[in-house]
Amino acid sequence: MGNNSTMRFSREIPTAVTIRHVKQGCIRVGEEEISENVILFRDTVQCGFLPAKPGQLSTTDIDELIDQAPEIILFGAGWNTVLPPRDVVFALARKGIGFETMDTPAACRTFNILVSEDRDVAAVLLID
Repeated sequence: MGNNSTMRFSREIPTAVTIRHVKQGCIRVGEEEISENVILFRDTVQCGFLPAKPGQLSTTDIDELIDQAPEIILFGAGWNTVLPPRDVVFALARKGIGFETMDTPAACRTFNILVSEDRDVAAVLLID
């Protein structure tokens, strides 16, 4: 190495989506207020496409997300945890994608933690 060279380590500033606030009927992602069902994936936000009820979720609702093959999908099922249809869970398991169901506030917290750990995570959130 040269006579005065110094190796510097710097952490890249994440461009990942971060949920800043969650309350029934609305979440804030970065500076954007979202009041409709939403899919979050790394650095993308896709709004307004899911069924109103968790029991009506189908794989076609999240096909685009499945194609991106995240390590895990968090399903925020509103403010009362309701299990999604078994066919969705089984379809994801066959593709090697983890799937966790919880209430929307818990899914938001878990999403932020996993994103901060640089995990390949997505969240499907019912806002109510």
